[in-house]
Amino acid sequence: MRLDIDMSFTLDEAEDHQNRGTAGTIRAAGTEVEVTIDDPSLFQSGKSPLVSAAKPMAQALAARGLTVRIAGPKGEIVSLGAVKAPAAQRLLTGSPHIRLGSWRALAPLAGRFGAGGAEGGSFLPPSTPLPLMPMVHRRIRRKITTTHYTSGGGHPRLFVVRDSTTWDGTMPDEYDLSTAGTTTIGSAPEADLRLDGLEPLHAQIRHTETDEYVLYAHAPVGGSVDGDASVLRTGARVVIGQWRLGFFREEYADHGRPFGGRSGGEFARQREQYNPRTGYVEHREE
Repeated sequence: MRLDIDMSFTLDEAEDHQNRGTAGTIRAAGTEVEVTIDDPSLFQSGKSPLVSAAKPMAQALAARGLTVRIAGPKGEIVSLGAVKAPAAQRLLTGSPHIRLGSWRALAPLAGRFGAGGAEGGSFLPPSTPLPLMPMVHRRIRRKITTTHYTSGGGHPRLFVVRDSTTWDGTMPDEYDLSTAGTTTIGSAPEADLRLDGLEPLHAQIRHTETDEYVLYAHAPVGGSVDGDASVLRTGARVVIGQWRLGFFREEYADHGRPFGGRSGGEFARQREQYNPRTGYVEHREE
């Protein structure tokens, strides 16, 4: 089938007792028909969405190998019939015989397009909740942080067991440190953690204002602690006579660096950090 058309038209509509005119042209030379109109709002009249109403016509045109292209002042609005519609548009229109035109031309008519015959539907996809491209400020300097958990949180505790030469096979005992400001360790009857074979007051563990647990030695101690006063981090080992003590605190509340985790990351060389919660500068631990 071949079509040869060269004509112009004017369409007058009565709306709210006023006449509205729309002018346009229809041209064809072969199997492609181009319809140009000066007022695309013509398609906003009626009750059916444009895509839904155009489906039967598009299928009939495609069966005869014909194409009808409708354009407005801002470019192509829609093409019907023997067209190649992108897969994304097929999902929107529900037809392989309808190809949508430019976004500029379609934007004013968005309310008149819809797939599946839904009244008031839109051919436009729903707005994306996130930007299509990552919005990354690559020059942002991230501040080193430490934990801001509640004081005494993270279940700070000691696990106590005898050394390998005197161990009797019993499971390690657990001693909770979160309930007292100062915990005394020794063989004296009044010691909070009483262990045989030690000095009456062998050591103390104090909960400081900066939410640290610090071991103060009053007699020889060994293990991973060093000096008369040692800050205890998760995994610290304390050797006191024939006893072995292990300190543990949940990592989300442990003040070890970096980022509230255990001390010792990145080869254990860490720069000084300011803790905004306590106002103290935490010094690097070698």
